[in-house]
Amino acid sequence: MTPAASVEGHGRLRLFCALRLPEPTLDQLERWQAEHLRGRIVPRANLHVTLAFLGSRPADELGAISKALRAAAERTGRPVFSVVRYRETRSVAMLVLDDENGRATQLASDLHERLEAIGAYRREARPWLPHITVLRFRTPPRLRPPVPDLGAFSPSDAAVYHSALSPDGAQYSVLESAPLGG
Repeated sequence: MTPAASVEGHGRLRLFCALRLPEPTLDQLERWQAEHLRGRIVPRANLHVTLAFLGSRPADELGAISKALRAAAERTGRPVFSVVRYRETRSVAMLVLDDENGRATQLASDLHERLEAIGAYRREARPWLPHITVLRFRTPPRLRPPVPDLGAFSPSDAAVYHSALSPDGAQYSVLESAPLGG
């Protein structure tokens, strides 16, 4: 039985689709966070590039969501990212990424269209922005850390994640993954 099949049909799931980061990139990010950030640092297991946040969805939609992700991922080659800048919003700090070959933007657009077609997603008004959330807060700390030198990096796959909320923060688990480029 697949992880997706093991949760289907049981209530609702808080879901999102994202690109998983390569281990060497995660190693560098973790060191950079420890050295330059303070507060509720996003743990290594939760670092990713969100493609689409779906929110609370009926569990029986998971199969169709996974199918949409697989179809979009197999049509897309591996994106190449590099860090452009550090940015704080009202509740998170992020590293904004350059989508050097445009493949991640193409993947996000294709995935959004597929998810909209099955009624599992509504596109946001603002354009999709490739980024990695690295810090969460109630009040912006107004940090000015140096941008980490991660070089160019490429995720090898995309995943449907389950986000379980707890007093210690969200716990993410991969329910289904799909290689990029088939």
